[in-house]
Amino acid sequence: MVCLANYVTDEDGTGCVHTAGGHGIDDFNTTQKYGLPTVCPVDEKGCMTEEAGDWLKGLFVFDANKVIVKRLEEEGKLLKLEWITHSYPHDERMKKPVIFRATTQWFCSIEKIRDELLKAIQDVKWENEWGYIRIYNMIKDRKDWCISRQRVWGVPIPIIYDESRKPIFDEKIFVHVAQLFEQYGSNVWFEREARDLLPEGYTYEGSPNGQFTKEVDIMDVWFDSGSSHNTFARRGLNYPCDMYLEGSDQYRGWFNSSLIVGVATHDGKAPYKSVLSHGYVVDGNGMEMHKSAGNTVDPMDVIAKYGADILRLWAASVDFKQDMRCSDDILKQNADFYRKVRNTFRFLLGNIAATDKNGVEDFVWEKHHVPYDQLESVDQYVLVLLSDLIRKVRESYDTYNFIDVGSSLINFMTNTLSAFYMDYAKDILYVEARNSLRRRQVQTVFYQCTEALVSLWAPILSHTAEEVYSFFKPEEKTVFLTQFPTAQNYENEEELKERWNKFMAVRSDILKALEIAKTSGMIRKALDAKITLCLKPEYADCTAGLSNHDLAQLVIASQFETVNEPAGDEYDTCWVKVEKFEGHICPRCWNVVEHVDENGLCDRCHAIVSEM
Repeated sequence: MVCLANYVTDEDGTGCVHTAGGHGIDDFNTTQKYGLPTVCPVDEKGCMTEEAGDWLKGLFVFDANKVIVKRLEEEGKLLKLEWITHSYPHDERMKKPVIFRATTQWFCSIEKIRDELLKAIQDVKWENEWGYIRIYNMIKDRKDWCISRQRVWGVPIPIIYDESRKPIFDEKIFVHVAQLFEQYGSNVWFEREARDLLPEGYTYEGSPNGQFTKEVDIMDVWFDSGSSHNTFARRGLNYPCDMYLEGSDQYRGWFNSSLIVGVATHDGKAPYKSVLSHGYVVDGNGMEMHKSAGNTVDPMDVIAKYGADILRLWAASVDFKQDMRCSDDILKQNADFYRKVRNTFRFLLGNIAATDKNGVEDFVWEKHHVPYDQLESVDQYVLVLLSDLIRKVRESYDTYNFIDVGSSLINFMTNTLSAFYMDYAKDILYVEARNSLRRRQVQTVFYQCTEALVSLWAPILSHTAEEVYSFFKPEEKTVFLTQFPTAQNYENEEELKERWNKFMAVRSDILKALEIAKTSGMIRKALDAKITLCLKPEYADCTAGLSNHDLAQLVIASQFETVNEPAGDEYDTCWVKVEKFEGHICPRCWNVVEHVDENGLCDRCHAIVSEM
């Protein structure tokens, strides 16, 4: 075997020694058989051996560079000396040049099972679109796998040699060694002599004197980890497992080695049904994190500063299949999103899980909930959107699309609930009588939203979901023993969505008009306003069934009037006229009204209080 040496000079003349080359199990003496030279004039410490000549023996290879050049010059054989800077392998940790040596190694043949491997790859579901092509090409062009390593510790290669240093391939030995490993652990290989690792009374024709030696190399750690699926049966698990999940570098590592070992030992079947890989966490500028660069983000520091759920929310907000940026600024953004989620849950719980001073619960589902067909149109619309959300989030979880999970949940809680339905419902919850039908209708929607959202958030905001659930259903142990909510199908959902989606567009234009009125100083808040609305023909049906009082509540105004002739400013969906409504402010509902009683209450509040 020929040793080809690349000599490079480092600043301090030091380097790292790596080994490569060797023999295969079925062709032990290849070099001798074909008469190839077996010289490797560099030892395991990177020093020249006597095979290099007495004048180089003992010199470190980089020191030998200078001696060789000097001798060539002295003998007149040096044609030219020139320094060239070029790319060269360096050890990742020590940052030193690598020295390659030709040494004896053990190999597994990939060629013999390549067709089975390629077929097994096609049977696996590769969640990363490029994963299939990547590992397929790796296996397609691979011939042998060097499975031996020269390390001081690891899982040994269980090979016993006879007196002529030939390996003994005897199943009795392998079975016996496996039993020893199972009983005493793999360290028994290093603790005992070769003779004591053999079955009692074992003899072999290649060792007439009873002398044996053992292999000192260890297994490639990827062969070791690639065999981890052999523990499935012992743990009561099935082969293959559902998924292997690791970093994107493992297509060359664990995914690869597990595939080879699994296919070779389990009738051509891969050890996994699907594979999902993730990228690496990088800093806010997209640079790799290194302690030496001072750009690392310590998860424990993040948890101490923001809490564990902020870190979990960040993990769900990035495309984990690619490299993921993380910095304090990015975490602050996630903390803002989290705060909105938490505040929404707080408002929901405050209106369905509260108890009075006597310990009586405000809302009990079994007693107070209102059937879907008895809810108002806007309530039904929110439940239809909730059902759409459940359907989408479940699908996103099933496809590991956690970005869509988080964004869909946050969007629903921030826009549909907080900015629309809860804002609209405040007037009903705070003003209507405690047991009024309208208030129970809103609480019914709140309850169903809370029940669904706390379960949907649980895999991501685990601690928050558990806390919410302890208030929502204190009689039950944990949210993690509940089932995911199931999307409902409502007969009127298409008609509802068509009509209310139109109204939401109209509402958006009304809010724009109100904002302009606030900016101009005409009004301080929406409750100061009277709104006159004229809908464009294509939106004329979106307010069907809604009274002026309903419309006023939906935009948080005090007075509302619909007309058939354009009035005010034109918008995409309508014409809107905003005026300041001069009247009396009711101290209970804060609406501006034309008439109040002797206590200053509006007619609506007067009737409610009188009944109470």
